[in-house]
Amino acid sequence: MTGSAQRDGNQEQLEIFRALPGELAPRDAQDLMAYPFFSLSKTHRVAPIDFHAGVISIRVEATAEHGMATIWDADVLIWAASQIVEARDAGLPTSRLVVATPYEILNFVQRGTSARDYTRLKAALDRLQSTTVATSIRQVTGRRLHRFSWVNEWKERADAHGRAQGLELILPDWFYAGVLDEALVLTIDPAYFSLTGGIERWLYRLVRKHAGRQADGWRFDFRHLYAKSGSLAAFSSFAFDVRSIAGRQRLPGYHLTVEPAGRGTEVLHFRRAVRPPIQQLVRELSRSKTIGEKL
Repeated sequence: MTGSAQRDGNQEQLEIFRALPGELAPRDAQDLMAYPFFSLSKTHRVAPIDFHAGVISIRVEATAEHGMATIWDADVLIWAASQIVEARDAGLPTSRLVVATPYEILNFVQRGTSARDYTRLKAALDRLQSTTVATSIRQVTGRRLHRFSWVNEWKERADAHGRAQGLELILPDWFYAGVLDEALVLTIDPAYFSLTGGIERWLYRLVRKHAGRQADGWRFDFRHLYAKSGSLAAFSSFAFDVRSIAGRQRLPGYHLTVEPAGRGTEVLHFRRAVRPPIQQLVRELSRSKTIGEKL
């Protein structure tokens, strides 16, 4: 769904892409799932993220006014990716210039839709716009960096009488190109939005990216996980959180196990959870119903 053209800061002609209605499967960009791009805490963060691994280089910087974009703010990008992929797969034109109502975004990411939630959404957009990223990912040579903000610009729309007409935001080329590449996007479980902890959310995205549908899953030692998280917490606190998450088994669709690796080190082993056969689910439902009737 496109409309009249707009121009961004680079004077590029952009058609308006209006958000699609209805239920959409949530999609996430694999690059954002695999590397540290966001603060994992709701505490105001201005300390940069510096990550280097082989040819991969990432630096994320924040302003003192707004702080760094958080992993909860990244829900807006999951919504945007889901919209673009849905339109692409349906053969509809897409654009970096996206128009939607706050309700459409908040409802998709399973937030409330009150005035307070709307205010929080605007604060999230401010952090996404003011946070800057420089990365070598998907560059021809690792010595060259692509620099951008998660949202180039955004504004509230209104008609000639001042009545609210939703939001308008422009996505960066780097993010948009990755979303259009079918190989660089994964569907995630809608239950992701119910995860409340920053490390818990980050870990789900990492697990979904690396474990996929491999029978034996994947393993990372705790030090490697810590480096990939970009967390400001002490390593001991981070390790405690990961053990707690593994103990609760709340990551939708995956089973986590902490395994000793010698010399006092630990490894997180994650693999797809085995779902019980339909016959077992029926028996459990029947049993629950019987117990309820007895009560």
